[in-house]
Amino acid sequence: MGRMMRPFVTAKVRSGVSAARAALAGGAAALALGAIHPASAQTALPKTIEEGLKLEAEQALPITPFYTDAAPADAPSWPGGLIRAEKVTDYAIPAGMTAWRILYHSLDAERHDVVTSAFVLLPAGPVPAGGWPTVAWAHGTSGVAQPCAPSLMKDLYYGDEGLFDFPKAGLAVVATDYHGEGTPGAHQYMNKLAQGYDVIYSVAAAHAALPGVLSKQWVADGHSQGGMASWSVGEMEQQMNNPDYLGTVSVSGTVDMLDFIAPKPEEVGAPFYFPMVAYGLKARYPDFDVKTVLTKQGYEHYPLIATKACWFTGYAAYLGKSSAQIMKPNWTKVPAVQAMLKEDIMGEKPVKGPLMVLTGGGDVSVPPGGVKKTAHKACKNGIKLFFHLYPGLDHDPTMINSTQDQIAWIKDRFAGKPFEENCNTL
Repeated sequence: MGRMMRPFVTAKVRSGVSAARAALAGGAAALALGAIHPASAQTALPKTIEEGLKLEAEQALPITPFYTDAAPADAPSWPGGLIRAEKVTDYAIPAGMTAWRILYHSLDAERHDVVTSAFVLLPAGPVPAGGWPTVAWAHGTSGVAQPCAPSLMKDLYYGDEGLFDFPKAGLAVVATDYHGEGTPGAHQYMNKLAQGYDVIYSVAAAHAALPGVLSKQWVADGHSQGGMASWSVGEMEQQMNNPDYLGTVSVSGTVDMLDFIAPKPEEVGAPFYFPMVAYGLKARYPDFDVKTVLTKQGYEHYPLIATKACWFTGYAAYLGKSSAQIMKPNWTKVPAVQAMLKEDIMGEKPVKGPLMVLTGGGDVSVPPGGVKKTAHKACKNGIKLFFHLYPGLDHDPTMINSTQDQIAWIKDRFAGKPFEENCNTL
């Protein structure tokens, strides 16, 4: 990288919904390790479904015809084709920034046409020559139902978890919702192909919506679910051989799916994600029956999560439940699960451009061991990458406290600086 990584060890403390997001460890660690986050953040997490729904409603924007109306007859229908765009004024964004909402064509895991939504954040000030340097952002788990799209949230879900820092630093953000979030249809949760396509084609659609405003060159960046998506983009771009793609940042990525969905006991894990994984399996494999993997307790709140509830409600619905209470024994042996694990393998295919892989040493949602193991595998397969572990940081705090390192690394890519890998340290 050419610079030392700052050894962040504490999370920012915020209030309300943002504090609850920052206390992601509460989703798992509060169950197994006790209250390890500041009280102000810990108390922000919902304890009941009603509290979860209330928190979500406070940030929710209505699903308007923008998301649901049929495409105009003259709209392009190819992947990346723009269906419609609108300037947005109802987001809680820093003064000076400009926001747009776009709707576009993408592909699902089997390359079927799907309609996907996204938002675009532009920095303050005049557009520079060549357009704003562009970051295609892939968000972490927000839920699986249609209302769970970040573009349908006033704070854009990751607003002050680092996302606003990108435009503040002069970087435009193109942020897909992933299809099925915002738009009608099923969200293929935790599928690297589906999420990768949504990220890639959001860039083409944003260029169509805002000609001359965005740079041709771009970088992919993502956290958690999005950390797998951004790494997948690097694989796809290697095959597409896109000369304008400059590299990938993967933060706390679910790049070792088995370690995410069936972690070792000492890794803690976050069982409330499991019903969402079951939903993603159903979306990817329509003949799959979620009751083959979910226990009665596991299925109890599944219909709510599958239709209208998002992350907070999912957390509250399964608060205090272990994976053994939610998932049936040997559920990872189910053929659909095995197919998903095979399709989501990371670290074997070459990636285009430099790759930055970040993880937190205290992450109990996406265990750092699986991330490091995947990075090591990638290095052995000839994939050059820069890896860094932030000691002690949990899942969302890793995103928050690594943002400036991400931005500096991304700016180096746009500046054409040499990439320094450190595979020899893994």
